[in-house]
Amino acid sequence: MNDRRRLRVHTLIDSLGAGGAEELLGDLAAGALEARIDFSVAYLQHEGPPAARLRELGITPERVPIHSLLGPRDFMRVRAHLARLRPDVLHTHLGYADFLGGIAARSLGIPAVSTLHVMEWDRGLRDWVKLTLQALARIACCQRVICVSDAARASYLAAWPARRARVVTVHNGIAATACPGSGRAVRAELGISPGDTVVSMVTVLRAGKGHDVALEAVGELRRRFPGLRLVILGTGPAEAAIAARAAPLGESAILTGHRRDVMEVLDASDVLLHPTSMDAFPTTLLEAMAAGVPIVASSVGGIPEIVEDGRHGVLVPAPPVAADVAQALEGLLSDPGRRRTLTAAARTRFEELFTIEAWIDHLRPVYEDALAEGPRRPPRSASR
Repeated sequence: MNDRRRLRVHTLIDSLGAGGAEELLGDLAAGALEARIDFSVAYLQHEGPPAARLRELGITPERVPIHSLLGPRDFMRVRAHLARLRPDVLHTHLGYADFLGGIAARSLGIPAVSTLHVMEWDRGLRDWVKLTLQALARIACCQRVICVSDAARASYLAAWPARRARVVTVHNGIAATACPGSGRAVRAELGISPGDTVVSMVTVLRAGKGHDVALEAVGELRRRFPGLRLVILGTGPAEAAIAARAAPLGESAILTGHRRDVMEVLDASDVLLHPTSMDAFPTTLLEAMAAGVPIVASSVGGIPEIVEDGRHGVLVPAPPVAADVAQALEGLLSDPGRRRTLTAAARTRFEELFTIEAWIDHLRPVYEDALAEGPRRPPRSASR
């Protein structure tokens, strides 16, 4: 990589709050230097734990405050910010950044790339108008639109017209490292005995992520596995509802809130459970593969592009229901040999496809293509 030219890539994202896209910026920043990418970050709304990770890496995220999608002052703030930095490429994430950042970049003659992290499109009138405006901005202003899975790409192209060659798939990677032995301290902290069986969920707490299904499945399995514990990491809008639903399980269900030591928690886990209704490309599955933890997940979205059923983990049909999840968990929890076989294959797949190095190896050519192609329509005067 060292013979490549150095690129200045500026990332603009809606917020640095809880969420997969936000958390991934730290991993991307960690791997950028090796690929000769000068990486900077700005955000439009609020910040949370992902900002601390960036600062630890020597990157100070900058706030560009906005209040609306269509406010002229908001657009001018974003444009002034980009005019001051003048990166080689602007990389936007999430909808507001795509719209405001994309239009501002085009007005300044800066090539732009957008990454889509979702594949669900709200059909309510207000949200649909907003999503359509964002899609139109990508079509008009971005040299490339990156989808995190083939499933997400197909969903996007079916929803909005776009030149297919400009919409590409780049699977995310992560910089996670297994932490063998660290799980003992996590178990002690959470009051989990060494002999207990731990099933963990690592995802934002919101509807559709399958927490209700997981809690019901664990409730069904407690008689078969008396020491079964469900550990739920994360925060989100459904936190109170999930806590209320978990209450009848008593100490069998543990909600930890946000934790930065995900790999340590996974080292304390026997299975990673992800019974989501839809997901474009969940990072938690990559973390489990890196940690050597067997996976039970629903066969939706981009998940089959990560896990091949029966080879790298166990996939349950969509939509996920408690009976199927309980059956899949029971099969793994009662067969340690099968768990070892699955995790060995999953670890090999992770090393081949989903490391941070693999991610950047696929991402950098997208930046280079955008830069070589140049802005969609060079402005008459980018300095005005």
